[in-house]
Amino acid sequence: MRLLLLFVCFVASFDCFAQNNQKITTGMWVGELQLTPSDVLPFLFKVYKKNSSIHFNIHNGEEKIELEPPKIVDDSIHLSFPYFNSKLVCVFNKTNCISGYWHNLDKGENYKIPFSAHPSIKRRFSHINKQTSVLNVNGKWEVEFGFNSNNPYPAIGVFSQKKKSNHVTGTFLTETGDYRFLEGKTAKDSLFLSCFDGAHAFLFKAVITKNNTLVGRFFSGTHWQNEWKGGKNNEFKLTSPDELTYLIDGGDLSFNLKRLDGTLYSYPKNIAKNKVIIIQIMGTWCPNCLDETLFYKTLYDKYHDRGLEIISVAYEVGKNHDEYVKRVNKLKNKLDLNFTFLIGGQAKKELASTHFQALNQIISFPTSIFIDQKGDIVQIHTGFNGPGTGTYYSDYKRKTIMMLEYLLAQ
Repeated sequence: MRLLLLFVCFVASFDCFAQNNQKITTGMWVGELQLTPSDVLPFLFKVYKKNSSIHFNIHNGEEKIELEPPKIVDDSIHLSFPYFNSKLVCVFNKTNCISGYWHNLDKGENYKIPFSAHPSIKRRFSHINKQTSVLNVNGKWEVEFGFNSNNPYPAIGVFSQKKKSNHVTGTFLTETGDYRFLEGKTAKDSLFLSCFDGAHAFLFKAVITKNNTLVGRFFSGTHWQNEWKGGKNNEFKLTSPDELTYLIDGGDLSFNLKRLDGTLYSYPKNIAKNKVIIIQIMGTWCPNCLDETLFYKTLYDKYHDRGLEIISVAYEVGKNHDEYVKRVNKLKNKLDLNFTFLIGGQAKKELASTHFQALNQIISFPTSIFIDQKGDIVQIHTGFNGPGTGTYYSDYKRKTIMMLEYLLAQ
């Protein structure tokens, strides 16, 4: 990376970004990830001063992600994401702009996407055609990703757009989870949406056809692209997440895995009797798993004293067991989680399926198994549709709480 500015000092104060009497501008900024020579993923972040320190806060719709405190490494600033193994590496140039790259270490040492940013009060995609929008995508859409491929998959697009506004928020729900908080705009006959959360860099583009079908392209960072299309359909439903993974006839749920301290944990031998249990199959690299874990923390804090136990089995990105443990401990400590954490191993669904042979298969991280006080499986939930899905998320929370209340009262 060509370095535009040499930092000669760093202190934990507002002036740490000063060079030649220049200071970083506080307020809203627009960042851009250059996915291809012609495709840019925009996102918003806020720079603000608190207790004499500078903070960076990424915005995706309603979501706010507080980055770790800035660190100077050699002559660059490193802005690390709080939960995922990625960071922005950048310098400030003389025009008060930022340039550098986003480094997602989970995808390898060489997975780096060029990044730049400048102060702006405008929304994302402000560079797109300023013509008054005639396209309104508000509502529910039946979507198919990869419709020209050998592996198409269905989704539901849920978008919110007010009349006489081209600002759009929403997400896509699939059978294994959602695409989290998307935000963007319509411009004439086109739709643009994006999300950047440290694990994902999502860009969606589409054009409306004469038969009112959205047809476009989906970019996930620089490593994946897919076609997608969708039409409005308020009646469309995905396969229930409670039907995708199921207990095989005669299956007996049991496993032997290591705790974070290296000792062996055996299920069901090591679980106390008369407990309601949630076994969460997850990974710290997975944003849908993070959304689910935050919800489960509220359940644990409320119901643990009444007999709820949560066992989280982590399948991780890394080179060895010690790296897996380090990643899980980071999440556990950061969120103050008191679940029982076990290490499943490498982040592979095939490996998880070998540990849970009583089930037909594990097709998604996360997958959760709900067990009553008698030790019987009462529900297996595949994937997780988080807060970005609106009423889908609130309905799932309500139903899960009702189920736990019932199970704990037995």
